[in-house]
Amino acid sequence: MGRFDGRVALVSGASGGIGSAVCTLLADEGATVVATDVVAPAGGLACDVTDPEAVHLAVERTLSDHGRLDVVVNVAGIGVTRLVTEVSYEEWRRVLDVNLTGTFLLSQAAVPALLATRGAIVNLASVAGLKATPYNAAYCASKGGVIMLTKSMALELAGAGVRVNAVCPASVDTAFLANFELPDGADLALLTRSRSPMGRIIEPVEVARAVAYLASDDAKTVSGTTLVIDGAASA
Repeated sequence: MGRFDGRVALVSGASGGIGSAVCTLLADEGATVVATDVVAPAGGLACDVTDPEAVHLAVERTLSDHGRLDVVVNVAGIGVTRLVTEVSYEEWRRVLDVNLTGTFLLSQAAVPALLATRGAIVNLASVAGLKATPYNAAYCASKGGVIMLTKSMALELAGAGVRVNAVCPASVDTAFLANFELPDGADLALLTRSRSPMGRIIEPVEVARAVAYLASDDAKTVSGTTLVIDGAASA
């Protein structure tokens, strides 16, 4: 018996390292997984989370194909590494649109279906939403917003039995991290504040396990929380 037998999960950002790990783990534990990304993953759906019509269509397609929706995992996210004086308006808007507004739009579209199943939402935030990292102003702002969005939704939906939580990982071994580039003039000393005392980078499956816990009945009284995975960096 798997923790998600008979349940349906909708995952955004499913083509990335974390999203792919989440989809695999939920499926291994019995879930029917609907994987979405801007470009449709194999067997999944195309969904731009910044487009209100697209997220509604993804939810509607999930319900028409599978009859229910139990779990939503908002993984889709992007970043831009710039000195704060060099972040363009377009870059700022794009990061906020994908990371924060996208999380809101997909969650909002899914709530009616989740009310029917007393389901769960798990949002991918970041330790960057709790503790500032340099050269990441837009990303930090977006992830801080995701954390407060999570708490607000959790409070509002608690009485209806829908749980909302966030996972806040530090650096994860993904293409997102591999493509991280420091801007010219960066102060390397500022980066030491986010270094993990454990001395290693997090694996995507470790984040997926945290997501699965929060989405499962193992956490049936857990809502409005931020589960930090950073090897005590923020302790």
